[in-house]
Amino acid sequence: MSYPGYPPTGYPPFPGYPPAGQESSFPPSGQYPFPSGFPPMGGGAYPQVPSGGYPGAGGYPAPGGYPAPGGYPGAPQPGGAPSYPGVPPGHGFGVPPSGAGFSGYPQPPSQSYGGGPAQVPLPGGFPGGQMPSQYPGGQPTYPSQISTESFPSYPVFSHVSLDCSSEPAAVTQGAQGTIRPVANFDAMRDAEILRKAMKGFGTDEQAIVDVVANRSNDQRQKIKAAFKTSYGKDLIKDLKSELSGNMEELILALFMPPTYYDAWSLRKAMQGAGTQERVLIEILCTRTNQEIRETVRCYQSEFGRDLEEDIRSDTSRHFERLLMSMCQGNHDENQSVNHQMAQEDAQRLYQAGEGRLGTDESCFNMILATRSFPQLRATMEAYSRMANRDLLSSVSREFSGYVESGLKTILQCALNRPAFFAERLYYAMKGAGTDDSTLVRIVVTRSEIDLVQIKQMFAQMYQKTLGTMIAGDTSGDYRRLLLAIVGQ
Repeated sequence: MSYPGYPPTGYPPFPGYPPAGQESSFPPSGQYPFPSGFPPMGGGAYPQVPSGGYPGAGGYPAPGGYPAPGGYPGAPQPGGAPSYPGVPPGHGFGVPPSGAGFSGYPQPPSQSYGGGPAQVPLPGGFPGGQMPSQYPGGQPTYPSQISTESFPSYPVFSHVSLDCSSEPAAVTQGAQGTIRPVANFDAMRDAEILRKAMKGFGTDEQAIVDVVANRSNDQRQKIKAAFKTSYGKDLIKDLKSELSGNMEELILALFMPPTYYDAWSLRKAMQGAGTQERVLIEILCTRTNQEIRETVRCYQSEFGRDLEEDIRSDTSRHFERLLMSMCQGNHDENQSVNHQMAQEDAQRLYQAGEGRLGTDESCFNMILATRSFPQLRATMEAYSRMANRDLLSSVSREFSGYVESGLKTILQCALNRPAFFAERLYYAMKGAGTDDSTLVRIVVTRSEIDLVQIKQMFAQMYQKTLGTMIAGDTSGDYRRLLLAIVGQ
């Protein structure tokens, strides 16, 4: 449906957009690899990153500078982006207000384009695109098989050998997780500690927490293998016999290899009556191409099922088509930006939505499912200048239900992926009750990728730390383990 008065005339340029004639100064393709988190941008709109974070945290976009749900100190003055009113409880994603500019979803600082190609720092502080040859503490090497016997109460299908534990691409790109491989690691010693913690009357949960929360996923797989070698018993079965409830779910999640955990989460979301659509969105619309392709293969091998077929049987219409597109793991990951294409895409999206009666859903699907995150950011800037309305707001006006949530997730991750996960965590704990499955899944899956940045964005957006909110919504050993993972 057309919106009166759009596109307006004389709308001021979006802050940070390349000045006319300097578009060629944007860093060329291939200058830096695409991290799992959001690529950093230069600019001075943000305050300094708090000290004491993970080494190299300065290379990641510093928090602040844009309005967050509820508004926070330091939000832009009139003339910048309008304040963000917050997300309706239970929806998980913000519904931006109408008006010019981005509607307040936390964004990166503006990119400086003048003076030729810039050296763009990468997360972890590796300027110029030079990446370390190994992940801190040594390159993780994951086992080549997953024993589904370790998770007897969970979906178990054919026991097929497949490397479903492939490390996420982001782990090797200087990403800033709260958990890193421990030095002087000894799998046999850790296995012995866990054995003693579970032996005899009662369980020493603190000993379990101390080991599990301070080992990388790769190291946990080695502990699991060492436990069976030393004692002829399955560590997971022993832990399950000693634990229950949310603590059991958290421990099992930590011992699942990352790719298997994503595949298992997708299977669980579609198993039985009903479908957990937000789980499908969270995984398929936020992962890298490599992560998605490995998850699709793992899903087939471990559960003997085709992920696309399961999605088709559990979803429909435009939401189904969006998830089918994301399942291909084939969106562009080239870091160069084509500004002419951004202008053309912005015009096409306007004509497919605000500029017509009805909505051309396929146009939105094609552009959002195929363009790279940097390209989508440029398109959002061009759209905001042209339509006097940000693209997130237009998606809210043109779509509804889960397809709206899926499209907005892609755009929010293009703007600031840690802010997206911070928002999901907040609404998993806000109000009466706690969505423990979402809390566990995000904390575990991001713990070695970008949980440092998620914590920073959480504090900026909600004026409280992630640890404080977790402490108020959980209890017992479950709370202690979660707080240990997030670094509190």
